[in-house]
Amino acid sequence: KEGPLNMRFDCSFESGNIGKVQALNEFEYDISVRPDTNNPHYRVWFYFSVSQVQKGQRVLFHIVNWSKTKSLYRLGMTPLVRSSSRMRWERVPCKQCFYYKCPRLKKNYVLSFAFQFEKEETYWFAYGYPYTFTFLQKFLAHVDAQKFIFYKREVLCRTVQKRRVDLLTITSPSELAPNGDRKKTVFLTARVHSGETPASFICHGIICFLLSDHPAAQMLRSRCCFKIVPMLNPDGVFLGNYRCSSMGYDLNRNWLNPSAWAHAPIKYTRDAILELNSKEDTELDFFMDIHAHSTCTNAFMFVNTSSEGEKPGSAVLAEHVKSSMLFPRLLATNDKTFSATASRFCREPSKLGTGRRALGEVLQVAPHCSALEVSMFCYIDNKQRLIPYTEEMYLELGRNIAMTFVDFYKLQPVLTPSPRVMPQAGGQERAVKRPVARRSS
Repeated sequence: KEGPLNMRFDCSFESGNIGKVQALNEFEYDISVRPDTNNPHYRVWFYFSVSQVQKGQRVLFHIVNWSKTKSLYRLGMTPLVRSSSRMRWERVPCKQCFYYKCPRLKKNYVLSFAFQFEKEETYWFAYGYPYTFTFLQKFLAHVDAQKFIFYKREVLCRTVQKRRVDLLTITSPSELAPNGDRKKTVFLTARVHSGETPASFICHGIICFLLSDHPAAQMLRSRCCFKIVPMLNPDGVFLGNYRCSSMGYDLNRNWLNPSAWAHAPIKYTRDAILELNSKEDTELDFFMDIHAHSTCTNAFMFVNTSSEGEKPGSAVLAEHVKSSMLFPRLLATNDKTFSATASRFCREPSKLGTGRRALGEVLQVAPHCSALEVSMFCYIDNKQRLIPYTEEMYLELGRNIAMTFVDFYKLQPVLTPSPRVMPQAGGQERAVKRPVARRSS
């Protein structure tokens, strides 16, 4: 849509999303967020461009129809912006943003932010760091070209809109660990909620580290088998939805009884996990679903409670608590943005259909089933300062998650940090130039 000064708004690109744009005057614009496809309840993710601007032109944008009132905007989160000449995403300065109850709009919450265009070029604004389906496919195609002997990529299924859901296997060619034991199988999933883009950056970091020639990565490949579904909701990602699939389903509430057609990524991932669990030569030990959180700070984990039959204070319960919280405690020592104290047991009835609870409590496929959450905005450091996350920090968190499995499985007593072996990640317009590890197992 064009404004009074022929300023043009657009979201007709992958993962783009806005609804109606209304010009209040030549400087102010009300912008509505389009609801998720086939589900009017979720209006959070936005990603749009503005072109045909004038140098020095000042505007005031109002995002007016949020479906969630509790937001990290209350803590100082601001929209992300980049331009044709400045490709790196940056946050709009906090002093230019206001989140408030607007009298003009029946006291509904509104995010208003002022912006001045520096050049006559195209600008993009987004709720979070974009990570598109096409970007993932280009990255995986680049990894495929390396022909690693310890990496396999296969199509797990196709979505309603015929997009591929990838299943990656990363492990050394040997079926057994060097000591003759069965390998521990770790199953990781990400991006079941399409607007939670940090989950993809974290998963990207995990994949890059596991493919690297770092000694810890080589050790993990020799002792463990990693199964990874990096994007569970590619249709929602492509369409620019915040939470739902193209059919309007929250896929992370359908793990108990998924449909092969409407919830195909969940159905076939669930089947793959159950098949692994049924094999006598496979030890499925760990499941983690990676998310991002729109109202909390830091990174943290949800873990499953013990069974209802375990009495408070019992030795069985104490052992369960110790075992469930071990990975969060270890990760907190490896990553400064992760909070073990914020990690918690969760048994909300509304979350029974999630992957963590359905696989861990109902189907009991693995001893350790959890969900990792990371803030869409920031972490709180030891001086109680709010430090915004960057793309690189999300990637680093992924690397540190992978490193934590070394400590978790006691593969070596002390792990010395080393420089990152990790490519950059960002918007889909950026060239895909990624250093990848040598072909060793």
